[in-house]
This record gives sequence, C-alpha cells and structure tokens, in this order.
Amino acid sequence: MFSNYAEKQRLVKVPAGEQIIYNGNGIPTFPEGSILAEIFFYCNDARDVSLGKKVIETRLFIKADGLWNVATYVWNDTQTDAVLVLDGLNKSVSWINKLGNNRSIMYYIPNPNECVSCHQTNKQVLPLGPSMRNLNIDVTINNQAINQLQYPQSIEIIHPFDESQVSQIVDYYDTNAPLSARGRAYLDMNCAHCHNPSGWSRPAREGYDFRYETAVNDTKILNDKEKIKEVIQSGEMTYLGITVVDQEGLDLIVAYIIVYKII
Repeated sequence: MFSNYAEKQRLVKVPAGEQIIYNGNGIPTFPEGSILAEIFFYCNDARDVSLGKKVIETRLFIKADGLWNVATYVWNDTQTDAVLVLDGLNKSVSWINKLGNNRSIMYYIPNPNECVSCHQTNKQVLPLGPSMRNLNIDVTINNQAINQLQYPQSIEIIHPFDESQVSQIVDYYDTNAPLSARGRAYLDMNCAHCHNPSGWSRPAREGYDFRYETAVNDTKILNDKEKIKEVIQSGEMTYLGITVVDQEGLDLIVAYIIVYKII
C-alpha cells in the first residue's frame, strides 16, 4: 500500500507454543497475545541502503481478549526512542529517491481512530496486510528461495496446511504482469480495505467493490472510470494518511481504466 513513498518493515510476534491458524485467503486466526508491527521508514539515499534510514513511526496491532488494539509510536530525530502518540501528527521528511532526486514532504501520522476507520471489517477492528493471499510469495531466507507460507510452517509458527489452496495477487509494480491484473491489484491494495461491502460504512455505501477476486462488472469500475482517476489525481484518495499523490500509481490507474479496454 502506498504511504507517501515510505518503505515498510513488517514483523509478527506469536506467543511461545501458539500458532497462527489458516482459514482461507484472508486474514488468518492469530492467537491471543499476538503482536503485528508495521515500521515506516525512508532510506537516507535509496540508491545506497548502507547510508542508513530514518524511521518515522511504528504501528502496532496487539490481540488481547479476542480483540485487536492499535497503537502508534513516533520515533525521535536521533532514532533512539519512540513515544506513543494519540493525536494525529505532521512530520517533515527529506530523502534521496532511487533516481537520485531530493524529495521532501510533510508526512502525516494518523491517530488511532483514523487507523481504525480503515482497519475494519463488519465493524470489527482487524489487520489488513497479513492475509494469506498477500503472504503467498517466494522470498529468500538464508540464501534459499522459499514460499513465504512454507517457511513459518517449517518453524511451527503457522499450523500446517496446504498452501496450494491459497490464491495469489500480482505485484502491481511488475510491468511483465498483465495491465488488467496490475490495475486490479493496485485498487485492491490501496482502496479495497474501505471500498467493499464489509468495509468502513462511509465508503462502503458508495457501492464500489475493489477486491481483487470481484468480477470487474461487479466492481463499479466501468461506471465511474473518470471519477476514480480524478480522486487519485487530486489526492482525495487514499483518504487517510496520504499527503502526496502516488504518481506511479496514478499513471497505472490511468493506463488501466482510461487507456486500456477493460475486460
């Protein structure tokens, strides 16, 4: 998901002796006491990661008494500590991107209520990212390629299951993938958490369903191609936590819904 060009590291803690349980393509069942961490950072110079990074915030999801609690910690300028922040916060960030361009933006850190607005399904607070489908990719661990769903089974963090049952989604940055799949993947990753029938009630009422598996005729993309382009182009969407337009994402969406003949 686009987040003002920040990079992310995601961590999962499962209590000793407990396991994550597969229950389909979506979010698995995490045991009590699980902690999910999402760390947002910028490389000082994205062309050379050895030059260090600036960590901006760490968002936590903590499961207790069957419910997910959220917390956001903001790192200080010396990168030695992070403090809990209960109100939204703006933070100036500068870095050099992969093209060697100096970038500077005002980064917005949402408050917990804003986080919960998007992180909900059927009015229950839930994580968004660690779905089985999103995790179903090959990664390199100890110089060996392995499916990201196989590895946690091998170390007994996930209860054994047949990962061939899990669907996959393309990387929308992969220009070798079909444009139709890339466009749908972008809308799924950046928009579908709210724009689906079970999402946050306000956008859900608009009738869109940008989930990857939804048939295109049922998404409402064909009805509102210009509107979808305009809300991304204006920065109106993504609604929370974004202060700059995702230009690469916008170019992809324009190519997909305006130029490409959607089928």
